[in-house]
Amino acid sequence: MFKYPRFRKHKQRNKVQEKENQPTLLSSNLDQNIQLLRSIYENCSDVVFRSFFIGGIRKAYLIYIEGLCNTEEMNASVMTPLMDESAGNHAFHELLEKKITVTKVEEVNTVSDCIKYLSMGSPVLLVENESEGFTFGLAKWEKRSVEEPTAESVIRGPREGFTESLGVNTSLLRRRIRSPQLKIKPISIGRYTQTEIILAFMDGIADPTLIEEITKRLERIDMDGVLESAYIEEMIEDNPFSPFPQILSTERPDVAVSSLLEGRVVILVDGTPFSLIAPTTLYSLFQSSEDYYQRFLISTAIRWLRYVFVLISLLLPSLYVAVSTFHHEMVPTTLLLSMASSREQVPFPALIEALIMEITFEALREAGIRLPKQVGAAVSIVGALVIGQAAVQAGIVSAPMVMVVAITGIASFTLPRYTAGIALRMLRFPMIILAGSLGLMGVMLGIIFILIHLCTLRSFGVPYLSPMAPMKFRDMKDTLIRAPWWMLKTRPHLTGDYNKYRQAPHQKPHPTQGDD
Repeated sequence: MFKYPRFRKHKQRNKVQEKENQPTLLSSNLDQNIQLLRSIYENCSDVVFRSFFIGGIRKAYLIYIEGLCNTEEMNASVMTPLMDESAGNHAFHELLEKKITVTKVEEVNTVSDCIKYLSMGSPVLLVENESEGFTFGLAKWEKRSVEEPTAESVIRGPREGFTESLGVNTSLLRRRIRSPQLKIKPISIGRYTQTEIILAFMDGIADPTLIEEITKRLERIDMDGVLESAYIEEMIEDNPFSPFPQILSTERPDVAVSSLLEGRVVILVDGTPFSLIAPTTLYSLFQSSEDYYQRFLISTAIRWLRYVFVLISLLLPSLYVAVSTFHHEMVPTTLLLSMASSREQVPFPALIEALIMEITFEALREAGIRLPKQVGAAVSIVGALVIGQAAVQAGIVSAPMVMVVAITGIASFTLPRYTAGIALRMLRFPMIILAGSLGLMGVMLGIIFILIHLCTLRSFGVPYLSPMAPMKFRDMKDTLIRAPWWMLKTRPHLTGDYNKYRQAPHQKPHPTQGDD
C-alpha cells in the first residue's frame, strides 16, 4: 500500500524553487549560464533562447518569454543594432550606450535576477566573456482598457476604473496627484506567482507608523501565490473572524486618491482592479464617492436615507417575527386582524416562514449574479415575483412576510459597498433566530452583541466606530452629515494629528463687495 511521505516541520522546497532562490552569480562562461537557465526552464516551451553574434564576432543569447515581450520592438531596438557588422568595433558597454535605443536598460548579476525580469516580460541579454547580463524594458502583454466600474457606478463623477495592469493603475493615481510626495513602494509576494504589490501613500500626510505597520504585515506574508487583493486583505486585517470588512476595497481611482489625501494607504495588487484602502471605519463603508460630487444638503439627506435602510435591512425581518410571535399587543387591532387572516392557512410559525423566504431570496440574488447578464436580471426579478405569488397562493408563506422580505432586499441594495451588504445579510439570520426564540429581548441582545463587537474592532489601530466612539467632534462634519467643503478644514483623525489641516481658513464663498 502506498504511503504518503511524512513531511518535516519546515517547508519543503523543490529543486526548481531552490535554484530560483539561490543567489547564484552569473559567470563569464556563456554556455554555463545558458545551461543553468535551460535547466531551470525545462519543459517551458514559451521561453525562447535566441543565439546570435554581436557584430559577427561575440556570441550572445537573448532570452525572453513569448506573449510577455514586445518582440517587434526587441528586433528593431536590440537585435538589429547588435547584429550590425559595425557593432564589432566597439566595446560591449560602449555598444549599449551608442547602439541600443531602448530607454530602460538594467544590469543583472544573478540568476534569480534573470528569472525575475523574464517573468516580468523583460528580455535578458547574456554575452560571452561577460559576468553580467542586461535586461531591457520591453514588457508587453494584453490588458483591458480603462472602463467604468460596474460595481460602483455614479451619476456625477469620473467614469474611470482600475484595471488588472499595475502600471495603468499607478498612472491613474499619478494623473490625479501630480506631486512628488505621492510615494510608490513595490513589494513582491508569492513564492511561485511573485505578485507585485504597490504600497501608495502621501509623504508628509500619512502617519509613518501606519506605513511601517502595513509594510511589516505585508512582508511577513509567506504563501504560494496571490491572485487577488482579497488574499492580502485576509492576511493583514486585525480581526479575521469578524463579518465586517476592516479594509475598504474599491475600483475607483478617485476614491483611492481621496483616501490618500486623507492620510490613508492604498494597496494595489497586480492582476486585479480592486485596490485596498487602510485604515477604514464603519462609516466609510456607508459613504459613496458621489456624496462629495453632489450638493452637501442632498448628500446629507441621502446619507441619512442609507442609515435608515441599513437598520431596516438588519432588523425588519427579526422585528416582524418577534411582534407576530410574542408581542401581538404592539400591533394595532385592524392590522393584527389582517395579519392573522393572511396567516390563517400558513402551516409554519413566523420564524420558519421568515427563514424560508430569506434563504429563497438570497438564492435568487446569487443566481442572478452568476447567470449570464442577458438572463440574470430577468431570472432574479421574475423568479422572485413568480415564487412569491405561488408561495402565497399555496399557503406556504403569508403576504405580509413576502412584503417584509422584499423591503429588506431593497434596503440592502442601498448600501454603496458590497462587502458591507454581505455582512448585514449574514447577521440577518441570527437576528431572526433570536427574535423567534426570545422576542424583542432577543432582538435587543443581538443589537448589543453587534455593538460590543463593533466597539472592539480596530483597523490598523483606528477604532472601527470612529469618530462616534471615541467621539471626535471635528470629524463629525463628515459622518452623520456631509458638511460643505469650506467647512472640512481638517483631515480625519486616524493614527494621530499628523499634518492636520488640508485647506486654508476662511474658504466660505461670499459675494465680492464693490467700492461705493
